[in-house]
Amino acid sequence: MSQINKIHELEKAVILLLNFDGWDLEHTGGGFEHYDAVGATPKGKECVIEFKFRNKYYPDKLLEKYKYDELINMPYDVAKLYWINDPKGNYLFYLNKLEIPDPVDMWCPDTTFWTKKKILKPCYLLPENEASIINYNQDF
Repeated sequence: MSQINKIHELEKAVILLLNFDGWDLEHTGGGFEHYDAVGATPKGKECVIEFKFRNKYYPDKLLEKYKYDELINMPYDVAKLYWINDPKGNYLFYLNKLEIPDPVDMWCPDTTFWTKKKILKPCYLLPENEASIINYNQDF
């Protein structure tokens, strides 16, 4: 299974779990959208979600400025959510109301999977305590 297919399977698994918890989401990660799921929150608010799976824990959660700009500037009014999984837990940021810090340039892969080449990209570092929902792994 390719790396991108593994990520899509993780996204679908998270969507399934969220739907068991009252969400109504569909996976959109197969295309070129700037989000991985679309649907509604448990309170019925329309939303889009971008998922990220990180192998290392960092107290500040990285969000590329480009990705933020694409989500926040969508032409329709929906909740724009950023969901991150790392070894310590899961974090859900509600981007519509989040006070975004100044961007910092960071060395990031130029694409998600297809190269090891890194380039400087403007990124936001979101403190984990500003997430709207945090679920910590018990084993960390």
